[in-house]
Amino acid sequence: MNYIGPDNILSKRKAYFYPATAHFYQRPPQIVSGSMQYLFDHENKRYVDFFAGVSVMNCGHSNPDILKDTIEQLNKVQHTTTLYLTQPMVELAEKLSEILPGDIKRTFFCVTGSEANEGAMALARLHTKKTKFIALNGGLHGRTHLTLSVTGIPMWRLDDNLVNDSVFFIERPYSKESSYQEAMESSLLQLEAVLKEHGNDICAMILEPLQGNGGIIMYPIDYLKKVQSLLHSHNVLLICDEVQTGYGRTGKMFCVEHYDVVPDIIVTAKALGNGIPISTFSTTEEIAKSFNRPSASTFGGNPVAAQTALSVLAYIEKNNLVQKSMELGACLKEKLKELSSPFIDEVRGAGLMVGIQIKAPSNKVNSAEITDIILEEMKDHGFLIGKNGLNRDVLAFQPPLVITKEDINSMVESLDKVLKKIQPQYT
Repeated sequence: MNYIGPDNILSKRKAYFYPATAHFYQRPPQIVSGSMQYLFDHENKRYVDFFAGVSVMNCGHSNPDILKDTIEQLNKVQHTTTLYLTQPMVELAEKLSEILPGDIKRTFFCVTGSEANEGAMALARLHTKKTKFIALNGGLHGRTHLTLSVTGIPMWRLDDNLVNDSVFFIERPYSKESSYQEAMESSLLQLEAVLKEHGNDICAMILEPLQGNGGIIMYPIDYLKKVQSLLHSHNVLLICDEVQTGYGRTGKMFCVEHYDVVPDIIVTAKALGNGIPISTFSTTEEIAKSFNRPSASTFGGNPVAAQTALSVLAYIEKNNLVQKSMELGACLKEKLKELSSPFIDEVRGAGLMVGIQIKAPSNKVNSAEITDIILEEMKDHGFLIGKNGLNRDVLAFQPPLVITKEDINSMVESLDKVLKKIQPQYT
């Protein structure tokens, strides 16, 4: 293929994209192919992918075992609609009922995480016959009007005219100024106060069990149990947004399992299709009864996406990727904690969803600028790392779950070199 190169791509993006569309790096490569945990640019330079398309490619890029089933289904039938009977969708719904937490059994298929979160919120309104929501500061739930409204990260809220009168935000159980325990108690007190005053109007609380874009923030282990107890005492549902954390990412099939909690509604997407768009919102038999008005997602659960998802789940199980995520994630986290650098403030996360909070030890540059410098240097070393956080100053390590210990060791060695290289200039 005749590749046009990064400069021409940037030029076309500038000419034809909205100005909202950003990109990583001062000198970005043109990515042209991928194989499992590796990506390749137009000059055939190999990169170890430590971001996985933001927790999408859990089973690796162009995984041949999964692609075989996807292509086979493409050659049979690509799309009809839920109005016709196809087999992959019902088999996927049945499989999900076996692996989803607790008594969650029924699933509605969509295409994106935003769409599925929107559907979950509509379900909560239909079931409780109430209309308002609680959300956490630092949460990200989508880019539809309602999901933007429950997103607690200012830079992602986009629209200044959201449904603010229907959403109550409380602090997440994390703060740099206090301990996790103190932050949890503060968050719970705020939740209790909101429920006491507005519980009769609130249908659900939506949260990620580990905040991704909020900076890889996991909660104290007993937080969700206490949250759910307070919610249920006011007939308020718990919606768990596992769009980024689901399907082995955090060392459990679903991150909420770390807390020994079964949510009322669970939303998944991203890794379920391993690059083929598919999303779900699932719930119990009782709650599902309320979702009885005509509704459909044109592409939701189409045969190709559903068959791909079945293959993804089979691959995760066959290759023990959940266990692998837990073990390699512990290794990654430990090795990152062993790094000594004035730029590292905190290492946090679970499984293969780990973040380094970056700090600026001087006033030469801020923490977000340091983060970008590290990303650029690591790219040049052949490693693609993500970034997130409220100030865009958290290094995000979310590789395909097929990553190896050798990949982790090489990445940490390179990161150590990069941190030492930039230290004299920026401290």
